[in-house]
Amino acid sequence: MSKPIKTAVLVAGSWGTAIASVLADNGRQVLLWSRNQEQVNEINQLHRNHRFLKDAALSPHIQATTDMGEAVTDADVVIVVAPSSAMRAIAQQLRPLLSERSLLVHATKGFESGTLKRMSEVLADELPQYDPSRIVVLSGPSHAEEVIQRCPTTVVVAAQDKSAAEAAQDALISPYFRVYTNPDVVGVEVGGALKNIIALGAGLSDGLGFGDNAKAALLTRGLAEIARLGTGMGGHPLTFAGLAGVGDLVVTCTSKHSRNWRAGSMLAQGLSLDEMLKQMGMVVEGVKTTQAAYQLSAQLGITMPITSELHHVLFDGKSPRAAVEALMGRGRTHELEDAVDASQSTWFG
Repeated sequence: MSKPIKTAVLVAGSWGTAIASVLADNGRQVLLWSRNQEQVNEINQLHRNHRFLKDAALSPHIQATTDMGEAVTDADVVIVVAPSSAMRAIAQQLRPLLSERSLLVHATKGFESGTLKRMSEVLADELPQYDPSRIVVLSGPSHAEEVIQRCPTTVVVAAQDKSAAEAAQDALISPYFRVYTNPDVVGVEVGGALKNIIALGAGLSDGLGFGDNAKAALLTRGLAEIARLGTGMGGHPLTFAGLAGVGDLVVTCTSKHSRNWRAGSMLAQGLSLDEMLKQMGMVVEGVKTTQAAYQLSAQLGITMPITSELHHVLFDGKSPRAAVEALMGRGRTHELEDAVDASQSTWFG
């Protein structure tokens, strides 16, 4: 019997553990890396990761370690699933360990604070020995709580190098985990990050009891904002109509599993940002992403009214209800203002 292919997953949060489960189901030997020795012991001895995935049973093909070198050495695929705030530090630690022959994938949805860089750019900065065209992005509508239960899930992998994207597709695809490829790294990363902003808004809207009409409008106009900034940064418009755009947006804005939706709902109940984050006890990527998108939209001269109002709620003390009133009271605009050339439309003749 041939030896199982070794794959490394950094780190052992909910999404990293769910990806490890997919890989294990595909017959791979997976080594999860974590700094927490108690978590490592629980995964190795009890085959559980209770803090992040409650009582979900993990495959015995998944083992954990606190030694990144042990995890990465001889791994054909290395998947980084770290919070955006930790990506640079983990990449620095990975630099002397990563082989150029390993396939590098990241599944983090966010921007780096300060630099406003996408995660693939952060990895390229810190891993100069690695061909940046082969860095693969994994995104799409994929709650870990459902993937670990083997619910049907469809995602997308993107890389400039087609063969790298296809290698990631081959490693991950399974009867319940369908994987598409896409060459648009920028669009896939931006869509995956920005949907968390709109999910915060959806939680606010639901928390205020505004109903389905309001949330449908929020998702629709939120997608317009995502596409505006995404194309302004170099993404392809069609990407935002796909899994990393509207697909991820819908699941994150409507699901009980969405921590960004829960965070918005808590803010609507009157909690401060600090109180909400303390009660959540987990990273809420939408908070830092709102700050980053607000800065990027200013730099690029792109209008993002929903993002702007959420920024005021999060960081300027504006009440959620006042933010909604400001959005509803905006001046009249054309729904297709970004797509319609006024000189060619009979409406404007």
